Amino acid sequence: MNRISSPGGNDQVGSQSGAKRRSRGRKKANPLDETTLRDLALSYAARFATTGAKLESYLARKIRERGVAEDEDGRTRDLDVPALVARLIELGYVNDDAYARMKSRDLTARGYGARRVDQALYAAGVDEHVREDHKPGEAESRAAATLLARKRRFGPFGERQPAGDAPESRKRREKQVAAMLRAGHLYDHVRFILDASSIGMIEEWVDEAREEDGDHGNF
Repeated sequence: MNRISSPGGNDQVGSQSGAKRRSRGRKKANPLDETTLRDLALSYAARFATTGAKLESYLARKIRERGVAEDEDGRTRDLDVPALVARLIELGYVNDDAYARMKSRDLTARGYGARRVDQALYAAGVDEHVREDHKPGEAESRAAATLLARKRRFGPFGERQPAGDAPESRKRREKQVAAMLRAGHLYDHVRFILDASSIGMIEEWVDEAREEDGDHGNF
């Protein structure tokens, strides 16, 4: 008797066999003990700028994924993640203050405002007093808002628009306001930039804040 194969039957068998081989080829990670958990923490802190809260969350996730190793008597020992993170902070491997300073500078240099900086630091688990210490000042905030407007060609950085209160002009302005507010900028700063009659007017506005803050950087 001739054997009749269903269409695609060989493909299905081959696919299943391949899946089994791939499954066998993936070695399941061993459960964690104090030593392997510490090694994971050190490796993470070495590769990424992080905070105590972010590191603790990462280690807790790894424990959920891999489980806890048993001792010779078949018992598991609780792994003290907070104590391990506290020790790495004490040794200087993790530094929330340094992370907040770096993150604040990075975001403002990309054109984000103080509110977005605070949101990012809050999400990383940075305490309120540390977030306040690294909140962008007036000069930094004005410079960041100006940078965003320049990059997005808002206000006087874009094409000159016809005077008047045409619906398309209002719609364009509303979109620009919304974009700058989403980036974390103060409405007063947004309004000043979009209402400015020239780029020079905005540059003077930024320089004025820098002179008051004693900051003479460029933007």
